Amino acid sequence: MSLKYLLDENVNPVYKVQLRQKRRDLVIWAVGSEPTTPSMGTLDPEILLWCEEYDFVLVTNNRTSMPVHLVDHITAGHHVPGIFLLNPKLSIGQNIDELILIAEGSFNNEYQDQIVNLPLSYSLPSELI
Repeated sequence: MSLKYLLDENVNPVYKVQLRQKRRDLVIWAVGSEPTTPSMGTLDPEILLWCEEYDFVLVTNNRTSMPVHLVDHITAGHHVPGIFLLNPKLSIGQNIDELILIAEGSFNNEYQDQIVNLPLSYSLPSELI
């Protein structure tokens, strides 16, 4: 498994706990919870720089400003391993299953400089996306 996840500070902490319970080999850190991660309250552009430096995919529910921050980040000549947007219409368990599936089946740089909306593994009716 090559993907490493950084959970945004607004992502429910249960994601980290349950992901670690289901996949002990998955590297899953959260903003403000590890000594080297960005602290709580760090601005999104700085989080993207951290993700680039440490090669972590950002997991967030920030659908509003994150696309703008990503464009600014790329325009400045930077890259990011990827950004995964949790789907609020999926259960926590479904979002977690998606994150595990993606980590298990991804190849290097597959999601570089992209925002990916969950789910990937199955189709949902359009009103749930």
